[in-house]
Amino acid sequence: MIYDLIVLGGGPAGYLACERAAHEGFSVLLFEKREVGGVCLNEGCIPTKTLLYTAKLADGAAHGEKYGVTCAGASIDHAKVVARKDKVVKTLTGGVAAMLKGLKVEVVKADAKITGRKGSGYEVESEGKRYESTRLLIATGSEAALPPIDGLREQFNAGFALTNREILAMTEVPKELVVIGGGVIGMEMASYFNSAGSAVTVVEMLEQVGGPIDGEIAALLKKNYEKKGITFKMGCKVTKIEAGGVVYEKDGKAEKVNADKVLVSIGRTPNTDGIGLENIGVLVERRAVKTDECMKTNQPNVYAAGDVNGCSMLAHTAYREAEVAVNNMLGKKDKMKYNAIPGVIYTNPEVAGVGETEQSAKEKGMDVAVKTVSMRFAGRYVAENEGGDGICKIIVDKKWNKLVGVHMITNYASEIIWGADVLVAKEMNIEDIKKMVFPHPTVSEIIREAIFQL
Repeated sequence: MIYDLIVLGGGPAGYLACERAAHEGFSVLLFEKREVGGVCLNEGCIPTKTLLYTAKLADGAAHGEKYGVTCAGASIDHAKVVARKDKVVKTLTGGVAAMLKGLKVEVVKADAKITGRKGSGYEVESEGKRYESTRLLIATGSEAALPPIDGLREQFNAGFALTNREILAMTEVPKELVVIGGGVIGMEMASYFNSAGSAVTVVEMLEQVGGPIDGEIAALLKKNYEKKGITFKMGCKVTKIEAGGVVYEKDGKAEKVNADKVLVSIGRTPNTDGIGLENIGVLVERRAVKTDECMKTNQPNVYAAGDVNGCSMLAHTAYREAEVAVNNMLGKKDKMKYNAIPGVIYTNPEVAGVGETEQSAKEKGMDVAVKTVSMRFAGRYVAENEGGDGICKIIVDKKWNKLVGVHMITNYASEIIWGADVLVAKEMNIEDIKKMVFPHPTVSEIIREAIFQL
């Protein structure tokens, strides 16, 4: 049998591409060596949000007296949290598997390797069997980066150093946890384990947490977590990981912080090794598959979507990239745009942003107006956040009077940011936004408030 589409990788890009293609009548074959759902459903987005919801409940109980609620003795039972996390993951991955089965997508739970061209299509081998397809989608995702730090490999093999995969399976809370990297994964795991009772230290090479988020918001996030007891070592380079601790360098001076476990969260690397890309000449740059705005590679009828192309390592980006790829396979003109991809850090408070930050706009030479407003201008925020210090910052292109960026640190930020995404993606004029009606009282009203304070 010659398939219409073979997909390598069953994460968000892979399984959604299968769904969209099968809906259009394609015969589809999917290879996934683990469970469908990829890192997002199994070891990333969903498991972490399950843990972080528990942390939010625990934090609420611990500070309930501010709101007239007394809840003495509340604590996190981490083993039960992990068991619930596993149940949630099983439910969702089972749902994806059922969806694929219902669409008659053939799923092979094994590794696969592209062996070469076959006629006008391509040949893929898995466990001694060969399969043919007229089209290929590379969606093999990414893996946690393990840099050449002295002792890291040895301590990883010993179970002392962990990635996101291992720490989410851990059923005991470490007394002392060192997190290497203050990006999204690092901050989310630091947030949870701080609430669960660990003494957490974050070691970050840069001078701000949260990666490329707005600097003012990054400083507020760090301040909030310092109040909760997390220790930050900023501008520090980790030089060695050894049993019982992490050695880092600051201003040329070596220091050591003790740990029972170490989480390494300094980024992710596309999974392109060993899948046979070289056998058909697919262009790879810095381990990422090179794609154009239609998600096409340099080879005919070969596409790539998700983390493997290195453009934007987010599940929601992967979904859209998969749709763009399938649409182009079907002859429907579609292009991927990366100017309005929302990003979220699911800490408590949450951080969310879309479009240009103040820093990125200035680096591009844009003439922008920037307005930062306190979340206290939103009535619901005041009602639900005693002593809260959240902010909303908007970035406006003065030349065109258009909204080009929205960034916030507040509860519900993850649920609000999609609306801001629409405003930025559609390049809406400020005067048109002023005419929009926001429901009251909602935290989302802060966007309208910021617009009118420009």
